[in-house]
Amino acid sequence: MEGKDILKELRPYEQGMQTEEVKRKYNLDHIVKLASNENPFGFSPKVKSVLKDADIDFNIYPDGHATELSSALAIHLSIEEDEIAFSSGLDEMILIISRCFLEKGKNTVMAVPTFPQYKHQARIEGAEAREVPLKETGDHDLDEMLAQIDEDTAIVWICSPNNPTGCPITEEQLNRFMDQCPNNVLVVLDEAYYEFARKESDLHALDKFRKYPNLLILRTFSKAYGLAGLRIGYAIGNSSIIGKLNVARGPFNTSSIAQKAAVAALGDQSFINEVTVKNIEIREDFAEFLNSIGWECFISETNFLLVKTPTDDIEVFQKLLERGFIIRPGSKVGWPQTIRVTIGKADDMELMKQAIREIDAVFAKVEE
Repeated sequence: MEGKDILKELRPYEQGMQTEEVKRKYNLDHIVKLASNENPFGFSPKVKSVLKDADIDFNIYPDGHATELSSALAIHLSIEEDEIAFSSGLDEMILIISRCFLEKGKNTVMAVPTFPQYKHQARIEGAEAREVPLKETGDHDLDEMLAQIDEDTAIVWICSPNNPTGCPITEEQLNRFMDQCPNNVLVVLDEAYYEFARKESDLHALDKFRKYPNLLILRTFSKAYGLAGLRIGYAIGNSSIIGKLNVARGPFNTSSIAQKAAVAALGDQSFINEVTVKNIEIREDFAEFLNSIGWECFISETNFLLVKTPTDDIEVFQKLLERGFIIRPGSKVGWPQTIRVTIGKADDMELMKQAIREIDAVFAKVEE
């Protein structure tokens, strides 16, 4: 079977190296995985308690409407249940959105580099992907993105804070963009890292999607909530858009166990507060260290940093790997001579500092 012609040009998503794989390859005992922006602090103990005592009939299909979770999330966010759609992680939601609104003859506008699934799914649907380079600061060029919109534009993707740079847009920028964007163009605001951003960086997007019916907000339980292994994300928006997404999604696309875990996680906001406070503290300390040795990094409102390296990023990646640190080379995420480093626990980040000092000393010696 041939399949769509475009599939010959595309490749499956390339995940970061796994812990056991690195242990075996380099004969190491201690591995620190800082490649996939996972939560190193795990998940709420309430989740563990609920799942331990949960009586789930795995032979029965899950609630396709995620009724309990939908109710809990609507109350938490002060929105209506018909303004929420759930997915198996945001990767699936991006697929669903693309399936609904993109086809041959349509185009979609996005930054570059940004989360690669926007472009990937657009191309599978036969749409043109119009990419607007980020500014040197790592920020979206929203004016140029507006300039790329025409009568065939169906979706604009804005990832804030952006992956891989970590840079957010401002509320003023969002307001100005929405005021100028045609109301027949869907604006998808991907806030996967929303919980990690400082309060002063909040876009207050939930206060805007009724004013702007073409605004769709994406959030997830994979990052700050620590449920990446259970795959559950969601979209918030005008009920008419949500209705279309629900038509296109699979009928039982989130599992019973994921729904129960998400409800429990949502009910422990003190855990989220602890995680975000620790993340900011460790992130700022690590950024200060990097800047002190000349390894500059982008200003980030996430649980990762994009770091400029003094030499080829693949070489830095390899040297860190040999020392037991799995990170993401920038050339793999669209910004060569950088590395993307997830913020880990304080002790692990101290070990990471030492590894970078050793690597930096080697590079300095070579330059001499």
